[in-house]
This record gives sequence, C-alpha cells and structure tokens, in this order.
Amino acid sequence: MKKLISNNILFISVFALFLTSCKDQNSQQSVQIPPPTISVSKVQTKTVTGYNEYPVNIEGIINSNVRAKTSGYIQEVLVDEGQKVSKGQPLFKLETQSLSQDAEAAKASVNAAQVEVEKLKPLVEKNIISPVQLETAKANLAQAKANYNSISANIGYATVKSPVDGYVGAINLREGSLVSPSDATPLTNVSDINKVYAFFSLNEAQHIDYLQRAEGKSKAERIKNLPDVSLVLANGELYSETGRIQTSTGQIDQNTGTINVRAIFDNPNEILTNGNSGSIRIPTEYKDVIVVPQSATFEQQKDIMIFTVDEESKAKATLIKVQGTVNNLYVVESGLKEDDRIIVSGLAKLRNGMAITPKEVSFDSITKPITPLFK
Repeated sequence: MKKLISNNILFISVFALFLTSCKDQNSQQSVQIPPPTISVSKVQTKTVTGYNEYPVNIEGIINSNVRAKTSGYIQEVLVDEGQKVSKGQPLFKLETQSLSQDAEAAKASVNAAQVEVEKLKPLVEKNIISPVQLETAKANLAQAKANYNSISANIGYATVKSPVDGYVGAINLREGSLVSPSDATPLTNVSDINKVYAFFSLNEAQHIDYLQRAEGKSKAERIKNLPDVSLVLANGELYSETGRIQTSTGQIDQNTGTINVRAIFDNPNEILTNGNSGSIRIPTEYKDVIVVPQSATFEQQKDIMIFTVDEESKAKATLIKVQGTVNNLYVVESGLKEDDRIIVSGLAKLRNGMAITPKEVSFDSITKPITPLFK
C-alpha cells in the first residue's frame, strides 16, 4: 500500500513538473513573437509636374459695341445674332426720310449761295460794289456747303456698319425702335474670336510664387518665361490649344486681395466665344525633389509627419515640410533625405520607437498615381 502511494506521489510530481515546463515554454514563446512585418521603401529624388486650376472668363480679343451715330428709327435689321460679318458690312438701316428732306433744302441753299457769288463777281471787277459784299457771299456759300455736308454725313450714318471683322452678339433693339448716339445700350456688339482672352485672378501669395519661380530680371521678363497654360472647358474636356499668360494688372484689388491675370489662346475652330467659362491650368515643375505618398503621412497638431525606419528597424515619427502637392503625392521641402527609409503602410498600428520587420517595396510602386474608379 505504501509503495502504491509513493508511486502516485511520484507520478503527480512528474506531471506537475511537466505542466510547469510547458507553461515556461509557452511563456518564452509569447515573449519571442517577432515584430510585425511592415512595408518600407527608400525615398528617391524625382522631377514631377503639378497643376493648379483657377476659374476663367473668356472674351474675344476685340469686343466692339455698335452704336448709332445719328438719331432715327430703325427701319431694317440686316444681320442675325451669331452671324459672321466683315468690317464695313451694313448691320442696321435707319429711317432717312426727314434727313433726305433736310438734304434737299440744304442743297437748294447751296445753289442759291453759289448764284449769289457768281452774280457779284463781275460787279466787283467793275468796281460797282465793294469786294466786302463778295466775300460775305462766299462765306454764306461755305456755310451752306458745310450744312449740306453734315446732313449728307448723317444720311450715311443711317446705315450702321460693323467696325471690325467678327461675330454679331445679341441684337438689343429691333425695327421701329428710336435710337440715338447717347443711348446707354448699344445696338449690338461684334466680337473677333480668332483669338480669345482668358481672365482669371490670383491671390497675392500665388502671384508672388509664380513670379519667383520664373526666370527674368523684370516682371515682364518673368511673365514671358512662364510655362504654357491649358484650358479646361465647361464640359470637363481639355481644350486642344495651349495658351500663354500675357500680363497681369499692376495693383492688387484692396477689396478682394487678388490680382487679375490675362492669358491668350488661339481659337482656330471657333469653339470658344464671348462668355465661355472654364478653368485655366498652370503647371508647376519641381525638379529633383523628394516626393512621398500622402497616404504614408499623418497630421499631428497641424504638422505633417511620416514614419522613418532607423538602423535598429524601429519606427521614428519624423516632421516634414511640404512645398506642394502633385496628384496623391507631397513634394517634400525638408525633413527627409535621399535613401531614407519610410514606412508606407500600417500607420494606424504604429507608435514612435516601435520595432518592426521591414519589408522592402519599390519606390516607384508607392508613388504611382491612383487611377480613379469613378469619374
């Protein structure tokens, strides 16, 4: 019996020792769990181009208001809205009946004054009358001719002609309307749209940035050296022709804090016209800069941070300064140097100083633009 009890005690002791050994092994295994595997990549310098867009208003390079040079009723409208016209082409015809009557009376006055001059000439030659009387008659003749010429010019003005080559805009007044040179509303306008202006605004900081990036000693030289610009049409399509920035206003609008800028575009297919809207795209090239995916960064008290990996394979929260964005990338001004390793995934699980198992991925693969699923 004693021997049986001893054997049981021995068995229990051995079993307890076995359980303790297993527990120690499990404990050791839990301590030895390897750090999480995280994707990292070495940063490189690249040359990238970003675009900034600004709303624009489109106008033809020439927009000429058409007004009557004499008073009268519109007798006939000779063109239609949107019609292409040439310089000097008749657009409106005013009623001239009263002017014609005035012209006939003025012509009669000219004839009478001419007869008077011819009658006095021989009398002056014979010293029958004073030369002063002849000079007075000649002055009356000149005045009568001037009056007649003025009325004739008004008759000519009754045919309102196009001042430029272009397209007719809205016709504001029709047959039967009384018009005069002092009218606030023009009869219509004619626009030359072989080339068009695109007007847009920049704030003070944006204007300075563009001028500082461009080469040149003067403002005019810098504007001349700005890159070509593109136009995004109202339907979202990119316009086929590129344009150039020509000029900007000399002063900043104190009410809006902006400065107005003008670009010019060729319009060979006459797609653009007065009143078109859209957006102008201005490229900005960043040469040999470090770029990182925005998805690899996080904000901390409005600062932009990124995790780098140190020599001991530990995550290190690093402050970076950003000078611009290009698609889904940040252009880094400071905080990183070439060949630094950055963590590009799993940021939510990281903390500063945490050990990781780095998994190297291609830098080009992380900077490749993301194609949108929906447009």
